[in-house]
Amino acid sequence: MVGEGIASARRRVDRLPGQSLIPVAGDERPPSTLGPVVGVLALQGDVLEHVRMLSLAGARAVTVRHPDQLDDLDGVVLPGGESTTIGKMLERYGLLEPVRARLRGGLPALGTCAGAILMGSDALHADGTPSEQPLLGVMDTVTRRNAFGRQVASFEGLLDIDGVPAPPLRAAFIRAPWFERIGDGVEALARVDTPAGARVVVARQGHLLAAAFHPELTGDPRLHALFVEIVRAQQS
Repeated sequence: MVGEGIASARRRVDRLPGQSLIPVAGDERPPSTLGPVVGVLALQGDVLEHVRMLSLAGARAVTVRHPDQLDDLDGVVLPGGESTTIGKMLERYGLLEPVRARLRGGLPALGTCAGAILMGSDALHADGTPSEQPLLGVMDTVTRRNAFGRQVASFEGLLDIDGVPAPPLRAAFIRAPWFERIGDGVEALARVDTPAGARVVVARQGHLLAAAFHPELTGDPRLHALFVEIVRAQQS
């Protein structure tokens, strides 16, 4: 009984965000053994969903929780969640500076929702006041948190994204940010119409790609495939 309790506790500690506490038939899928190695930051968010989308996009997906796991990566995904919490966890796990250094050194990154906020140079609250929180500061962007409203204002829509082949991608916006401002070196790949005017929701700065929505939730790997293309180009 004691041994079973210890084993159960270890499973809870080692499980990934989104992974069932009780094994489910078909829940474990063998990872891809082909393509570039792309890590998924496994502190919070839809880690398993990103792993699956990356595998469909032709990458070898691995999870990242410790600084030394960054060494062998060809790219990294920063999932959604709560950006302040993830930033504090990056600090607590000793990951904030190592991730920042790798991204500034040329490691491709895809940030989704909260991950897009973390990659920016500044963040605002929904009311436009500055948000004091840990940021990686690797993209010349300013994001507005919860820009579309609270949870009840979450929505799905079809989105045309430069670099993603037709048809439009179905995008899930859940307490999503938008890019309030982007620098001269940042490309706006997609916009949505809002009462405040068209707002950028996908941005690219060289090897860094950021999306305000959750591309891992709709079963369409095309944005991940665009990211894998960026990773491959950085390798060549």
